[in-house]
Amino acid sequence: MPPEAGKGRAPNIRDVAALAGVSYQTVSRVLNGSEKIRPETKQRVLEAIEESGFRPNQAARALVTSRSRTIGVLSTHQHAHFGPQTMVHAMEVAAAESGYRLAVVTTGTTAASIVEALERLQSQAVEALVVVAPKVSVFEAIEDSSLDLPLVTLDSSIHNKRPGRTHSFAVDQYEGARMATRHLIELGHRSIIHVAGPQDWIEADERMQGFLYELSENDLPVRAPILGELSADFGYRAGLELVRRRDFSAVFAANDHMALGLLHAFRDEGLSVPGDVSVVGFDDIPDAAHYLPPLTTVRQDFAAVGRRSVEIVIGAIDTGSLGALELIRPTLMVRESTAPPPVAWR
Repeated sequence: MPPEAGKGRAPNIRDVAALAGVSYQTVSRVLNGSEKIRPETKQRVLEAIEESGFRPNQAARALVTSRSRTIGVLSTHQHAHFGPQTMVHAMEVAAAESGYRLAVVTTGTTAASIVEALERLQSQAVEALVVVAPKVSVFEAIEDSSLDLPLVTLDSSIHNKRPGRTHSFAVDQYEGARMATRHLIELGHRSIIHVAGPQDWIEADERMQGFLYELSENDLPVRAPILGELSADFGYRAGLELVRRRDFSAVFAANDHMALGLLHAFRDEGLSVPGDVSVVGFDDIPDAAHYLPPLTTVRQDFAAVGRRSVEIVIGAIDTGSLGALELIRPTLMVRESTAPPPVAWR
């Protein structure tokens, strides 16, 4: 290594050029995959990269070793959410334990932004991809792309027919919604409303389908769910609207944030939970047990999903094969926001 490269700084492209006996422009061309470099020159540069320890990025490392040991993670969660944060953290820990690192890219929901995000991940020489973005638009963009990597999607859809080297792994959203709805039915509720998430979110659609199926199985009246954002603000607005209708005894919310907004609206309008109306959420975020009242909800083991997704994708990297759909059963957490309906509703 040139003497100046070891004086408290990382080696750079000029150090590599000096070791290889070429210009720094030649090193740059090698790193960028130019086909105009003679094989023997390229080999000298690659050997100099390895000897010097020069690592401008994971792509350079992949040039030398043919392995980046990097797993790409594509997410559409642009704001802090307990579930995605917990999953990604568990992925980072599991990947590090196996000698891998994560390259996490957050995308918007337009086709152009998803394609750009996929290109950013490919530029980092990722060996496989985990998709923490259960939106129809994301999967459509992936299917239209030339992506040829082992792919794990955190998608619980029972109708999943993803093509190619794909494995789907997730908590069973459909079953979780059935569990929540069945709990209300077993308490005696017969007029149950579902406040649902946006239906381009696969998880929200699965929860809605589970709710509708359970009502149908029990010969209960089915009313159109209220569709909206997965937020406390939307839950609050929906709650105010529901109070004006007052034709229900229970509400199943698509997530705990919506449920928080509902509780707030019902309290503001003088309704008792669960005395007048019962509320069930979904996710079991850490705060759910401290809502007023503590929230009955469906627990997802986000950390287990994160760890298992990394195990699956590393197995695919090693063997070149993936399984099919794999689901984790959720858990119903019964707390104080649900009770039998008032006598008038029985």
